Amino acid sequence: MFVLIKNADVFAPEPLGISSILISHDKIAWLGKDFPAEKTLPDLEIIDAAGKIMIPGIVDGHVHVTGGGGEGGFATRTPELALSDMIKGGVTTVIGLLGTDDVTRSAGALIAKTNAIRAEGMSAWAMTGSYQLPVKSLCGGVRDDIALIEPFIGVGEVALSDHRSSQPTFEEFMRLAAAARVGGMLSGKAGVVNVHLGDAPSGLDYLFRAAKTEIPPSQFIPTHMNRNPELFKEACRYGAMGGYVDLTTSTTPQFLDEGEVECGRALSELLAAGVPARRISFSSDGQGSMPFFDEAGDFAGLTIGRVTSIFETFRSTVKNYDILFEDAVRVVSTTAADHCKLSGKGHIKEGCDADLILMDAGSLELDTLFARGRKMMSGGRPLVKGTFEQ
Repeated sequence: MFVLIKNADVFAPEPLGISSILISHDKIAWLGKDFPAEKTLPDLEIIDAAGKIMIPGIVDGHVHVTGGGGEGGFATRTPELALSDMIKGGVTTVIGLLGTDDVTRSAGALIAKTNAIRAEGMSAWAMTGSYQLPVKSLCGGVRDDIALIEPFIGVGEVALSDHRSSQPTFEEFMRLAAAARVGGMLSGKAGVVNVHLGDAPSGLDYLFRAAKTEIPPSQFIPTHMNRNPELFKEACRYGAMGGYVDLTTSTTPQFLDEGEVECGRALSELLAAGVPARRISFSSDGQGSMPFFDEAGDFAGLTIGRVTSIFETFRSTVKNYDILFEDAVRVVSTTAADHCKLSGKGHIKEGCDADLILMDAGSLELDTLFARGRKMMSGGRPLVKGTFEQ
């Protein structure tokens, strides 16, 4: 019933120094230096975390939990997210969404998978909609879906500047944003619009235009902002004027060779440009297909995104770039949780959910993972598998 984690170097994300944490059921019940009831509290498990760093569980704001893909035919539809991948990647919370395929994937299936992830012990929310406009809603409209269906916190990913987009007009795009905003206001949710940015020269045109309207930049989560140098330059300008920037961690050597901006370098440059870490996030694009096309725009092959990439990128960023550790923690956990209004997530403090990572202070390798107070990993080995995992 109770777990006391002692002597961890805690980043909550702000640095708290060597501290102890008491977990009760699924919550952080106490946080401090010396727990006064260590010798008297019954059924107390004690974990000595000396030599380890503790951070909040990772919040991955862009995961194709039901699978993505399909751009190369039915055999290229990617599989659903597995619980073990979340554990191995330190991810305790996901936000699920559809992408290109809203024909063989559906909002109903997305809700079912979101609830399945919750039933297996993790935390999950979802976005209504897909690349395409108009949105195939469940309750008659985006505003209704967000207001009436509990897991839905926004809409997306809506594709812009991409040949797979439905090529909406600016007015159609803004009506969608307004509907999402009102749906969020009615239900106390974020009501955000997740915007997929492709490689087309139009780039962030719609979002720069939107910044001149009454809809604030905080309503949008533009993602894949590091996919090419030109788009990343626009991302730096957009972030400096108050916009939100989401960087994708799943990549390939070919994508990097073709100009994709590596996430650590992108984060370093954004911070240097004055964009605060509270407006920058990493997300994995987990289970999404990463297709590549030839010069004629024809499908030439694909690989798959992994939620494990977000922790791998966090480690490499901390090791290879001069970035404050607490800023790196914000980018993989706190920013997405706060921006999407996920109560109890992304912070280590009393009353928050007990989503916690312990990593080796030297190697930064994952050692222990708690999700909603349940130990999912110990000694670097997952302790739990999904319902149908062997």
